[in-house]
Amino acid sequence: MDALKKKMQMLKLEKENAMDKADQAEFEKKATEDRCNQLEEEVSNLQRKQKAIEDEADKYSESLRDVQAKLDNAEKKASDAEADVSSLNRRIQLVEEELDRAQERLATALQKLDEAEKSADESERGMKVVESKVLKAEEIMEMQEMQLKEAKHIAEEADRKYEEVARKLIILEGEQERTEERAEHSER
Repeated sequence: MDALKKKMQMLKLEKENAMDKADQAEFEKKATEDRCNQLEEEVSNLQRKQKAIEDEADKYSESLRDVQAKLDNAEKKASDAEADVSSLNRRIQLVEEELDRAQERLATALQKLDEAEKSADESERGMKVVESKVLKAEEIMEMQEMQLKEAKHIAEEADRKYEEVARKLIILEGEQERTEERAEHSER
């Protein structure tokens, strides 16, 4: 009987140990399940974050493409503006050359006018001597006056063109400065 009691006590002890192990295993299982749920939640959060980051990366890629397109457009505009400035500089040079020629013609006309005035003085003195020379001198004077008017007209036209070119040059310089500032701003 003692042996049976010992056996029963041993079995009872084994049962208690087994129950303790079962409780411990149940506790570890619950802790593992909690940890598993926590990890699944973390994975889910990480997947949401990854999706948000991918969406944000797509948004930034699109924004980068837009900015690159704007930059390309700004560079094209700057290039076009430089071409326009170059073209206008060529035009200004041509107008300046035309102005130089007009000034040369004006100088020639003024020289001719001086000569004509001298000739008119001589003609007036010669009027006392020969009336026929006077009529000829008057015709010469009329012709010279027409040349003077033409010379004055040319001079006035040249002055007007010069002022117009000067205004255009000021405008172009202002536009060039603004274009350069925009180009510098675009490069930043």
